[in-house]
Amino acid sequence: MTNLKFATRLNSFASRPQAEWPDLSGKPSVAQMVARAAKVEGLTDLDLNYPDHVSEDPRELARKIGDLGLAINGFAMRYYTNPAFKIGAFTNPDPAVRREAIDLTKKGIDAARAAGSNLMTIWLGQDGFDYAFQADYATLWQHEIDGIREVCEHDADCLISIEYKPNEPRSYSLMPDCATTLLAIKDVNMPNLGVTLDFAHVLYADEQPAFAAALIARYSRVLGVHLNDGYAKRDDGLMVGAVHTQQTIELLRQIRKDGYDGAIYFDTFPDMTGLDPVHECEVNIQTVKRMLNVVDRIEKDNRLSGAIDRQDAVSAQAVIQELMLGA
Repeated sequence: MTNLKFATRLNSFASRPQAEWPDLSGKPSVAQMVARAAKVEGLTDLDLNYPDHVSEDPRELARKIGDLGLAINGFAMRYYTNPAFKIGAFTNPDPAVRREAIDLTKKGIDAARAAGSNLMTIWLGQDGFDYAFQADYATLWQHEIDGIREVCEHDADCLISIEYKPNEPRSYSLMPDCATTLLAIKDVNMPNLGVTLDFAHVLYADEQPAFAAALIARYSRVLGVHLNDGYAKRDDGLMVGAVHTQQTIELLRQIRKDGYDGAIYFDTFPDMTGLDPVHECEVNIQTVKRMLNVVDRIEKDNRLSGAIDRQDAVSAQAVIQELMLGA
């Protein structure tokens, strides 16, 4: 993880708007949120939702963001433009709607490339089902695979990253967990396809984040890391390390070991409870830097590696607590 980059969710900066824009009526604009994000010390990048955040020429948008000292890490697809997407984007029963979703994704890829990025994250939350006997599962799966493959083929130089989540908005998502996502990647069989690990989604899927990262590195590759936290009941979007400190450190150690060199992206929700988004993001950055310092200490301490080799949980806990909290 050389040349460490920190990216964040742009919509976070709509939080507590009266503190930043006392005279604002309505929602802040993309330009206003970008300008507020640029105040965060240590932030290097933004991720933009497509098409929500891209109402102008992507090149001009990238230039404006660059003038504020930030870069675009990647784009993330959002399938809200057509109400029909509620029962499926790539898996919609109507072939015309499936075509619209795929073509919208291609336009998003083109926009990302025009903005100077080569990363498109696809979260297919609408692709799934809610009831028994609602859908033919083999047909849903084939539509999903065909759609993902087509968008991967659209631009071989653009990385396409699947962000999985157990449910929401659908009761059951077709991409609910690490293993199912890896099966889809195997079926699609495209070299520019990989996985975005969202920490809260992984917890929600009852997975251990570092184990998921290790499996993805073995069978595919991690293209994005979304850090946040939660209580594993839903997508809480809490600050980094607020609940699962050890698991976050273990994930950072694992992705460093596996050679991840992308941005650390904060998918947290300060806007849900009106937190100061600039301060919240700065604390997240400081937290990750401290955690990476712990990872450095771990790598220099043979006691922990020895305990792990023996699967000696008690000794491992003794060492990690000392490295985290002091002797």
